[in-house]
Amino acid sequence: MMFKERQTIVAYGRRMLSVGLTVGTGGNLSIRCSDKLIAISPSGVPYETMRPSDVPVVDISGHAVLGKKKPSSELPMHLAVYQHRQDINALVHTHSRYATALSCARMDLPPIHYTIGFAGSSVRCAPYALYGTAELAEHAVTFMGNGKAVLLANHGVLAGGATLGEAFMIAQVVEYCAELFCLSRVIGTPHCLSAKEMQRVIRNLTEYGQPNGS
Repeated sequence: MMFKERQTIVAYGRRMLSVGLTVGTGGNLSIRCSDKLIAISPSGVPYETMRPSDVPVVDISGHAVLGKKKPSSELPMHLAVYQHRQDINALVHTHSRYATALSCARMDLPPIHYTIGFAGSSVRCAPYALYGTAELAEHAVTFMGNGKAVLLANHGVLAGGATLGEAFMIAQVVEYCAELFCLSRVIGTPHCLSAKEMQRVIRNLTEYGQPNGS
């Protein structure tokens, strides 16, 4: 019944709210399972009261498999990423303050800090499209490219990873780097890392952490 995955979405949804990555019922999360089923947060259900049984499960085409709640309105965007990226098995969509501010300015997030390397050499801003549309889904896939995050113009952030934990971490890193970039523009001129240096950073990050995940 995918209870573990649905429970994980509830837990990270509450965490997303508590750390300020979204407000109200904004944002959404999903997990793709090995059998190609996708658990995704329900539309408009408060994270504080959400239960695992509230989390709907769909197939890769978006057809309902389990649960009575309507899936997030951003289901098309989640499905589009999963259909194009076999390396991504979880997605977190946030409305975090600084990253969303950059998206409202229609600005890419440059490599202001080396930790952006978890998401890629930079994070591009996709053109605006109405939420929940196929157009937004297409923009998200295109501008995420081979990276693991994308800014959505006048909207927010989409971050992906092999696990929901990784996707959540990347969403946090994007917000941290967006805050640094905004603040550095206030106090002076930001000096971003070069493309060559980011190549070195990304190579080094492949060895970050403990061997075998221990």
